[in-house]
Amino acid sequence: MPAPSLTPSKAGPPRHPEPRRRTGAPPTGGRLTRNLRRNLTAHAFLIGAVLCFAVFSWYPMIREFFLAFQKTENGETVWVGWDNFTTVLNDPAFWQAWGNTFWFTLLALLLGFVVPFFLAIVINEFRHGQGYLRLLVYLPVMLPPVAAVLLFQYLYDPGYGLLNELLGALGLPEQQWLQDADIAMFSLVIASTWMNMGGATLIYLAALQGIPGELYEAAELDGAGLLRKIWHVTVPQTRLILSLMLLMQIIATMQVFVEPFLLTGGSGPEGSTTTVVYLIYQYAFNFNNYGAAAALGLMLLVLLAGFSAAYVKLSRAEEP
Repeated sequence: MPAPSLTPSKAGPPRHPEPRRRTGAPPTGGRLTRNLRRNLTAHAFLIGAVLCFAVFSWYPMIREFFLAFQKTENGETVWVGWDNFTTVLNDPAFWQAWGNTFWFTLLALLLGFVVPFFLAIVINEFRHGQGYLRLLVYLPVMLPPVAAVLLFQYLYDPGYGLLNELLGALGLPEQQWLQDADIAMFSLVIASTWMNMGGATLIYLAALQGIPGELYEAAELDGAGLLRKIWHVTVPQTRLILSLMLLMQIIATMQVFVEPFLLTGGSGPEGSTTTVVYLIYQYAFNFNNYGAAAALGLMLLVLLAGFSAAYVKLSRAEEP
């Protein structure tokens, strides 16, 4: 039992002591340490990405620029000015390679750009099983390019190929798919479209699913049929995505190399599948003329840079 106080308290009942208020600036060492550690982690990831781009993208481009004006003979590198560009421009294969590349790009746009879009429209109409259909469409993208090319080598084989077997069963003449200069490029485009259309289809499908259903209902009330709904509702609502995908596909198809290199050996019959990138490969690794290869690569880089600038401009226009 506590002893009674001799001096009566005038302050009323006892109160809990108030916490002491800190005076002066609060200690910032812990907060600064945490912020510094967090920023160091973020900057470490950023520096890693920048180093990857610098080593594998920026340095090769800078090195290519210098190589385009140099020539190495007997281990000695000398500046030759525009001689490498003159060598490339005077090569008959130069114009053929550019013509084949543009022809491949045009065919790839007619098939590889239009087919995925309409395939996405068809998949979007299914109410059930869209997940399985998306997986089925994307499966060719997950195949290694070499495996996909081997599959098409079997399909295109003039002796026992599946396509010629089907043509024979239908009573149609067999075709020399990769040996005929007139249809070799078209055969490459079919293979390239099948191998790469899965990603584009999923992008288009995501864009289609963001279109409000009220627009289609209003079009139906106006008496619009399927084609009119696609033209007046679907295409305008996905116009920006279509433009971006068009530019990206142009940039990708103008760098085609794997399909002609593996299916037709690069040049193909009568040089009908020689592309710009394959010609760069020939200059560098078959002719050991790295200056000419760099000069041709620089020409392609400048052209693709123009398309890339258009892509960046459209991407910024998409931002709110």
